Amino acid sequence: MSEPDYAALQAAAEADGLRVTVGALIVDDRGRAFVHRRGWDRELFPGCWDIVGGHVEPGESMLEALAREIEEETGWRLVGEPALVDVSEWKGRREFDFLVEVEGDLGRPRLELPQHIEFRWVSLEELPLLDENRIVDEGLVRRLVELALDARTRSE
Repeated sequence: MSEPDYAALQAAAEADGLRVTVGALIVDDRGRAFVHRRGWDRELFPGCWDIVGGHVEPGESMLEALAREIEEETGWRLVGEPALVDVSEWKGRREFDFLVEVEGDLGRPRLELPQHIEFRWVSLEELPLLDENRIVDEGLVRRLVELALDARTRSE
């Protein structure tokens, strides 16, 4: 299967007048997905659990933004080829979410304080934790974490 043309996908989103964002779905070798809690003063999803990610800056490709956001929000480094697992639209954005591999101390992320205030590794059994976001994100983060855990299981 060939890799999507990320530049074309990005250009199409921008042509549609949407802000392009990327998300990193990080799953450890124990089958748990990484989430971190957004700071309470954040404009979007304050105090909610979220995946790593953010906006693609002008002149930046989606994969460059993905690597930058991973580094900024965790201190880890993107390795290998990210796999696009979901594309969604919300609040004037088109978000491209990738299953990624990272290197670094997975037990000690370097949180980007005060933007992110705590972290967790979530297993399938712990997914109900993410339901506390449901009123704010309509189940988006839980759905993405489920996709990541399912994709990782299928690839093993």
